[in-house]
Amino acid sequence: MLIYAIVAMILAVTFYTTAVFMEKKSGILNKRALLIFSGGLVFDTIGTTLMSEMSSGFKFDIHGITGAVALSLMLIHVIWAWWVFVKGSQKQKENFHKFSFYVWLIWLFSFFTGMILNIF
Repeated sequence: MLIYAIVAMILAVTFYTTAVFMEKKSGILNKRALLIFSGGLVFDTIGTTLMSEMSSGFKFDIHGITGAVALSLMLIHVIWAWWVFVKGSQKQKENFHKFSFYVWLIWLFSFFTGMILNIF
């Protein structure tokens, strides 16, 4: 099960990072970035679920807390992205990348704390 969790997390970081920088480079939230963000959330949820099962549930440490915050922010981010893409103005689509970057940074911090705490 560990290998599946690791693969899911690697796919999550790859998808989310790709979407953040794709969106920043294009200067607008587009359908492709939206789908890749969504894929990142799916893979992060799968990886988090598998890792949580292997570690007997949630831990109140820096990784557990930032991970819960990051996953919640990712969910909010993806829901908001879909809303902006479908109903938002052109200006909202052009400014969306500002929020994306900060959600990604928080998520990345959680990703690396998880790796560091569980390797050592």
